[in-house]
Amino acid sequence: MRIESEQRDIMKKKCAITKIFKVRKRRELLCAQAGLLCSLLLGVWAMSELLTQAGHGMIADGGINVDAHWGRRLMALAQNNETMEKNCTEPAVHEFPDDLFTNAERKSGAVLLHILAALYMFLALAIVCDDYFVTSLEKICEKLDLSEDVAGATFMAAGSSAPELFASVIGVFITHGDVGVGTIVGSAVFNVLCIIGVCGIFAGQVVLLTWWAVFRDSLYYILSVVALIAFIYDEKIVWWESLVLVLMYAGYILIMKFNSTMQMFFSGKGNKNVANGNAVSGNELEDVKLSKRYTRGSVVMVDEIINASPPNYRFPEAGLRVMVTNHFGPKTRLRMASRLIITERQKLVQGANGVEVAVVDGKSDIENGNVLEDKPSEEEDGELTSPFTIPKGCMNKTKWLISWPILLLLFFTIPNCSRPRWEKYFMLSFILSTVWIAVFSYFMVWMVTIIGYTLGIPDVIMGITFLAAGTSVPDCIASLIVARQGLGDMAVSNSIGSNVFDILVGLGLPWALQTMAISYGSVVMINSRGLVYSVVLLLGSVALTILGIHINKWKLDFKLGVYVLVLYAIFLCFSVMIEYNVFTFVNLPMCQEDH
Repeated sequence: MRIESEQRDIMKKKCAITKIFKVRKRRELLCAQAGLLCSLLLGVWAMSELLTQAGHGMIADGGINVDAHWGRRLMALAQNNETMEKNCTEPAVHEFPDDLFTNAERKSGAVLLHILAALYMFLALAIVCDDYFVTSLEKICEKLDLSEDVAGATFMAAGSSAPELFASVIGVFITHGDVGVGTIVGSAVFNVLCIIGVCGIFAGQVVLLTWWAVFRDSLYYILSVVALIAFIYDEKIVWWESLVLVLMYAGYILIMKFNSTMQMFFSGKGNKNVANGNAVSGNELEDVKLSKRYTRGSVVMVDEIINASPPNYRFPEAGLRVMVTNHFGPKTRLRMASRLIITERQKLVQGANGVEVAVVDGKSDIENGNVLEDKPSEEEDGELTSPFTIPKGCMNKTKWLISWPILLLLFFTIPNCSRPRWEKYFMLSFILSTVWIAVFSYFMVWMVTIIGYTLGIPDVIMGITFLAAGTSVPDCIASLIVARQGLGDMAVSNSIGSNVFDILVGLGLPWALQTMAISYGSVVMINSRGLVYSVVLLLGSVALTILGIHINKWKLDFKLGVYVLVLYAIFLCFSVMIEYNVFTFVNLPMCQEDH
């Protein structure tokens, strides 16, 4: 058997591997997601009411003591007759079509319909992204023969961050406000703090984090946030600043391409990379020991599941174990570890029940490039995504009924390239799913803008809190499910890495299109000075999170989870208080009307 030939075969199969932990699990725990979002909105509204009653955010007749910078800004605002007469900031709600209800009717209870509509748009975005958009991106990665790390940093990052990206596009080209920037900033904080916190508290285990992946993504993320602060400090974005952000992401893609080489350099290891077909030192493949006991319901770490395997495994299995080591990026490790977990669990359960492992032509199923999967779960997954098959179980029927209008709409308008019949139409699936993401994002931002206007919450605060959480809570739930399978390390690395895309592409690309293509030489204005302080808080939150992980010896456990969730609560409180001019004057209050 030629080892080098089999190594190449394994590497070619990487992009074609079926995802073990289905992205559709983003739609698990729908009630918990809706409850969390409503609780967050209620908390922000209550805090806004308290600050408003205390007189913050309101302009007194006698004027406000402001520094020279803000004195100049108020003089500039006074040159606009409409602003001088109203002495307030025009809300972004006027950039959308007129609502069916007046502001008074919404305050009397009609706003609940808008909250339900916004929650439904969050669900619609999760469905179209999971079932169509991400699937088409996987097919594109296969056709382009991209490595896992490059694919993860480009197309797959776009798949997971599509709602935030389109919210930013709508903020730049439609509302001309800060709701898009606020969504990106709030989503970034949510991804880092809430995902780490939830995984630490509810994963049911202590997760040992890989220092290189966290260090690499965190360092580049901090550089990205520093660049963002420097560019938005003067409250406007010019063409070269947006170009720098996009080019910085190109640099991140290069880093991911040479990830294994850089990791060996900084780790001081001289081992050759297996991905290049070279040998690896003996200590990479550690001796495996038979576990004393293994239960079906237990939560198991990746290393434990590997060590529970018999030592006499064949080359493909050994190759997968090598791919779980830290020579590979988090995306590769996630998929390889997923294959190992499912396969080894099946072997152990089948062995305990006296069932033989399936063998085809003298080779085990894993050797043929397949994964032993739970047939019932596959059928159940298909039922939940088909508008014509009613699933079993009361909860599944409820989820299916709620999702049915979206499932039916997408079924007839987008070819599902995950099915062999439509596989060759993956580009059409990509284009049509992009269109639907744009449509759902538009309605999502519209509803959130109306909610914020009705409750008297500034657009940027709605972006940082409700809108950011709505686009990120499904990822948080998915990360928790993955973490409970022993993959919390990869969940944390991916949550930080996806934020690099949010900052550099989610903001840089719409700004570049506006200043370089649509209206060359124009500028994108940042309306809220408080956004600068929120980004500074974001930088501080990331730094404190990494410091906490380091002090905790790179272990993700309950106490670290509580620590980062407290940081998230502090970030939200300070962001709201800054927007309401508690510490210093940053912006005019939002105009309120009865219609």
